[in-house]
Amino acid sequence: CGQEHNHKGKTPLVEVSGEFLYKEDLQAALPLNISKDDSVLFAEHYIRNWIEDALLFDKAEGNIPDNDKISKLVENYRRALIMHTYQEELVNQKLANDISEEEINAYYEKNKELFRLDNPLVKGLFIKVPLSSPDLGNVRVWYRKNNQDVIEKLEKYSLRNAVSYDYFYDRWTSVPDVAAKIPLKVLDTDANYLDKNRNVEVKDTAFCYFLHIEDFLGKDKQKPLDFARDEIKEILINLKRVEFINKVKEDLYQRASDRNKIIYYYLNSDE
Repeated sequence: CGQEHNHKGKTPLVEVSGEFLYKEDLQAALPLNISKDDSVLFAEHYIRNWIEDALLFDKAEGNIPDNDKISKLVENYRRALIMHTYQEELVNQKLANDISEEEINAYYEKNKELFRLDNPLVKGLFIKVPLSSPDLGNVRVWYRKNNQDVIEKLEKYSLRNAVSYDYFYDRWTSVPDVAAKIPLKVLDTDANYLDKNRNVEVKDTAFCYFLHIEDFLGKDKQKPLDFARDEIKEILINLKRVEFINKVKEDLYQRASDRNKIIYYYLNSDE
């Protein structure tokens, strides 16, 4: 009988030199939407590769004279990975919150030429409703207008009938994001289509799509500050990252020194 092994609820498929490949690991590696026949071929290839790698590792481990050196390299990498992960957490938790609106605004004003649009931006309104929805004639009138009374009517209508409703008069949205909502292929080829066509109605076999464009900002134009804010914040974080991490290290060193946690053996040596 083989030695008892705790598989922690997993289903073993293959064992090589005490190492196990589990069914759950194979399933996690399977590509999405793969056919049944292809999945069988993939599984056979994956299992064969796993076995060959396990055998090669077992052979190599017994024939490498300086395993201590490799263990040291692995430990150094582990230390570096842990420190990097911790530093990133510190940056995200501390430094990100220290970037002020004043700093963001100042950087934007000083470096406007850096912020150019890769895709046009729009403001407006989008609503998608089933073809069988009542009062579509009213929707055709309402969606074109930007006033509080009409917006309230559309919002009430959307609660009862709409599959999707997006009010974005108050924020810039990229045209590719809008294009993903509506079956209109021309948006993929004509960057200025929504500048020339501010009211768009499209139908397919099941739905009616209404899109109103209130404002349009073309490709290569300057990014609005609101749209560029996150990008600028990331730039400022990166600019401050080195100084911040060095300050963290200095503080840790000072606290350790104050608490006598650092022992200098070489200072007591006669050599």
